[in-house]
Amino acid sequence: MMSQHRSAEMQACIQNCEDCHRICLETAQHCLQMGGKHAEPGHIRLLLDCAQICHTSADFMIRGSEFHGLTCGVCAEVCARCADDCDRIDPGDPMMKQCADMCRRCAESCRQMASLMGQGQTSGQWKMGSG
Repeated sequence: MMSQHRSAEMQACIQNCEDCHRICLETAQHCLQMGGKHAEPGHIRLLLDCAQICHTSADFMIRGSEFHGLTCGVCAEVCARCADDCDRIDPGDPMMKQCADMCRRCAESCRQMASLMGQGQTSGQWKMGSG
């Protein structure tokens, strides 16, 4: 079974991606209910983008795709931007803080996965790197 061959870091990254996917969707709903600056189209779009790339990255890792390093790299970038945007919108809102914190955890975890992939420390022949 594939799950028996996953590293602890990959398992943690999958969990972080799944948790981030969920909190971003919940936060988008919260923001739409709050209205005003919370419901800015760009902010809602970023929350939904973050949720989607987290879901996609988790899927790529779960099925052992050789391209998971790429999706994790993009996921790290989107999560970092989403965290910053949640802080910008309302740093005093507990839901926004929870989302920003989870996005940062996911970004760090995905950065590690992308880095491992770039160093050839994960399975597969494809390597991501700066050339």
